[in-house]
Amino acid sequence: MFTYILAGFALSMDAFAVSVSSGICIADLKFRHALRAALAFGLFQFLMPLAGYAAGISFAGLIAAWDHWVAFGLLAAVGGKMLWEALHIKDEASCSDDEKAHKNILSLRVLLVLAIATSIDALAVGVSYSLLGVPIFLAAGIIGLITFVFCLFGCEFGKRLGARFERGAEVLGGVVLIGIGVKILLEHLLT
Repeated sequence: MFTYILAGFALSMDAFAVSVSSGICIADLKFRHALRAALAFGLFQFLMPLAGYAAGISFAGLIAAWDHWVAFGLLAAVGGKMLWEALHIKDEASCSDDEKAHKNILSLRVLLVLAIATSIDALAVGVSYSLLGVPIFLAAGIIGLITFVFCLFGCEFGKRLGARFERGAEVLGGVVLIGIGVKILLEHLLT
């Protein structure tokens, strides 16, 4: 259960960072907008692990002998991607018009694109979970719920405090996913 919570925390960091950015960039962001965004991010973070799990089940028998390496590789790649993106973000005190357009969660089209883009990592985790035999509805539910709460908080946080915590959240999320991957690998290698 603790691992699912950690994974939910780590996977929600991209969506949290987008929510913080949206709070910073959108001056007239209302609670109803934040609620809609949190629902969209949480829903896709719930659905993507289910899709990844279904895909993983279809080929789990083919890779059963080295599934722990696949799970480790996927989690390390997702975590590494999050770290790389967090460490290569340009620092800007304010949002440009282009950034505002790309982070405009008031637009349903932009919101859906952002919700899908920030949940692709959860798809890979769902594949890993299928290889490990994880109870997927529990894990996906936890991931979706944590993402919902973090995004709702992130919009308000962005409105009040600004961008200085955005990068740290993504770094922490990447480190946690890599740590979970290492834990899975060590459990299989040492038993």
